[in-house]
Order: sequence, then structure tokens, then C-alpha cells
Amino acid sequence: MASPLRVRFAPSPTGYLHIGGARTALFNYLYARRFGGTFILRIEDTDLERSTPESLKAILDGLKWLDIGWDEGPEKEGPHAPYFQTQRLDTYRDHADQLIAAGKAYRCYCTQEEIRERRAQAEKEGRAYKYEGTCRDRKEAPEGRASVVRFKMPSAEGSVSFDDLVLGKITKEYSDLDDWVMLRGDGIPLYNYGCVIDDHLMDITVVSRGQEHVNSTFPQLMLYQALGWEPPRFAHLPLILGPDREKLSKRKHKEADVMLHKANGILPEALLNFVIRLGWSHGNEEVISRPQMTEWFDFKDVGSTSGVWNPDKLLWLNQHYLKTLPPSDIAARLAPFLAQQGQTLAADDVRLERFVLAFRERAKTLVEMATMALPYLKQGVTLDEKAAAKHLAGDSLALLRQVREEAASLSGWEVAALDAVIKTVSERAGVGMGKVAQPVRVAVTGNTTSPGIGETLQLLGKDEALRRLDAALARGPQ
Repeated sequence: MASPLRVRFAPSPTGYLHIGGARTALFNYLYARRFGGTFILRIEDTDLERSTPESLKAILDGLKWLDIGWDEGPEKEGPHAPYFQTQRLDTYRDHADQLIAAGKAYRCYCTQEEIRERRAQAEKEGRAYKYEGTCRDRKEAPEGRASVVRFKMPSAEGSVSFDDLVLGKITKEYSDLDDWVMLRGDGIPLYNYGCVIDDHLMDITVVSRGQEHVNSTFPQLMLYQALGWEPPRFAHLPLILGPDREKLSKRKHKEADVMLHKANGILPEALLNFVIRLGWSHGNEEVISRPQMTEWFDFKDVGSTSGVWNPDKLLWLNQHYLKTLPPSDIAARLAPFLAQQGQTLAADDVRLERFVLAFRERAKTLVEMATMALPYLKQGVTLDEKAAAKHLAGDSLALLRQVREEAASLSGWEVAALDAVIKTVSERAGVGMGKVAQPVRVAVTGNTTSPGIGETLQLLGKDEALRRLDAALARGPQ
């Protein structure tokens, strides 16, 4: 009987949640959801100098914002706790001792200085450096020297292979591997050792990670073999490249930061839709909903070609979701962006949803939508002088006055009634509606572009709209 599906995402808390990490988490999450598995979040915090609580919080916040929920891990303790590597150090030491006792690992007393000198000599000679096995058969510990634990590679010729769910069969000769360090002198496990111990003890059945880890898989497989454990299946995901077609990195690309996109007004639905298409596809589908992701995702559909960051496509997707998600939903997300600009509206303020309906065809982000809404929340207006000279002069002022009088008499302040005022004034004057609407638009917004005139007046509210009309009329001919 096959083991229950268990997958994991194992970030290091040394910075923000990277887009590549978010994609790895998403792929594992979707795979678990589609096939009835369990998704584990494990924190590989063994880089003691760079791991911080702030980085851990940034990773958890990023996953929560994207709604990539884990079944076991921090804040969701399960049967395989603890889920932080620094809380599992005794486990790593115990297994290292077992391997040493079985003659499959050994203590190495070579100093870092000695290793550096040998590596430098190998570079001078134009050859790749491999540990020479100096301490392989050492029986006694040199006095005063600390040790690391090295894995003892088989001395016989051979090769190690695995069938990757994305890349197919990959093979490496034993001769290409050396006696790698498993455990540092202070008891901290190195990546290739710690993740194998944890993956096995947490019953992980599929390991999905970036292609940069392909070469790490071979020493890990040798460790599984030495411990007599069945290895999981592996799926190595293609790289994500920046717009410059170089690997998307924290150092070079601001786009790598998941939470920067939140600050920029990108919706999590849009970012997930964008990210899932960086290496995976389902036919020619571009817009993919969360239920569709869960229904369709499989590692067999992940390609081996790197995905390239396309900011225009992300904005296109974001606008799609701004236009298609329920206006009330977008309104709730718009409120914090208005608050950042000093306009705090109550959650039930009807203006929020009106702003969404008015600007979602134009705005590509929540930041843009908030910027478009801001002039409707402030008192007064700054007139574009060129627009005012054209539209707030001569006969236009008389039409503007009529609109002001008709609008002031309305018992309600709805779009249909306001549009009817414009129509009535235009018919009475025998001019097109544009001849009436445009002076009103300039008077209340300061320029010649806005949503429909009835919608524009409604967004302002009756009191502010009348104040702005009065200010334009008081300005008089210039």
C-alpha cells in the first residue's frame, strides 16, 4: 500500500518570502490539495547569523496573504513537531553517531585553513577540488582540534540515479561526489544532511524544489541508501528569470519580494495566477482561478524551461481580477490604500464600492484606484487652467448655473437623476449633452476626464459637488 502523500515547503528565514519560494509553496500546496495529501511547513533556520524572527514573520505573512495554508508547521503543531531545525539538533547528532558507528561516516579534523589551502592548490592546477579523505581512516582524535562529520562515499565505482517528476532520469557517477560534510563542529546540520533526516522523519513522500538543488539530490540519495531508508520522489522546478533574463534574485530584482507586490496594490489572486504560469501550464489557459488550480495542477505539467517575469502580464491579470471579483471584496481591500493617503473610510461606507465600480476599468492596481479616488474625497479642486479657459467661459457658465440649480433641487443624489439633469439642461438650451457635461466635469474635477458625469457627481456627494460648482461659478469669466 502506498504511503499517504506528504509534501513540504522548507524556507530559510533569512529574508522576505521570495517569489520562487512562493511558487514552490504553491505547487506543493496544490499538489497536496488535488491528491488528498498533507502540506507541511518546515523552517530551516540553521543559518544562525542570518535567521531572524522578522524574516520568519515575513515568510508567514506572505504565505497567509497568498492564502497558501499549511497543515502542519509553525502555529499548527502536528505529530512531527518540532518544525524548526534548530529545535531538532539532538536528532541530527543521534543519526550522525549511528552512521559513524556503522562505518558510513567519520569525524574529520582538517581545519578550514587546511581545506582552503588545498582548494587553492587545486585551482592553480586547473582541477576541481574534492576532499582527499585525509581523516577517512583516522583512529584517534588529534588533541585540541574540533571536528566535523563527513559522509563516507563508497570506494567502489558506481552511480546514483533518480527519476525526476519534471526532468526525467538523472544520473551521477560516484567519482563526481566527495566525502561531504554532514554536521558542523557545533552540531548544526548542513543542508544535504538536515533535510534528509527531517524529510524521512516527517514521512515526506514528494520533495519539490528549484532546479538549483538537482546536484544536492545525489549526496542526499547516498545518505538515504546508507541509512536504509526509502527516498521520496523528487520534482525540480524551473528557474524564474527577471525581466533582464537573469535569475530572479533578491539582490538584483525588486520583483522577487512577494510583499512588495501587496504594497504596490497587486491582488493575491493575480499574483498567484501569474506565478503558477511561470513553469506550469494547462493548455492555453491564462486566467486560472483558485478552484481550477486545485483541479488541474500536477507536476507532470511542469516544464523544464525557465519562466520569465513579465510585469505587463501581471498588471493585465491584476486588472482582470479588479474587474471580475465582487466589488464589495475589492472595496474592502481598497480602504487601506486610501487610509495610507489620509482618507480613512468606514468599512460600510458606500463610497468605497462606488469607487471600485467607477475606476476598475481604468486602474491596474489598488494604488492607482486609490489615487483616482483621492480627489473625490478632498474638499475643493485644482483647476487645469487650459481646461477652465475652454469650458468655464461664455455660454458654458450659464449652462453650469442651470445644472447647479436643477441638481440642488434633487431629493436624492443618484446617477440616473443626475444624468437626467444634464439631459434636461442640454435639451432646454438646444445643445448636445457634451456641451453641458464637460463644463460640469471641469468644474468638479478640475480637468476633462472622469467617469460618466452622473457617476462623477455621485462620487463627490451632493454637498461637495455643489460647493465645487459654486466655486467655478464664483470664479466667473477670466
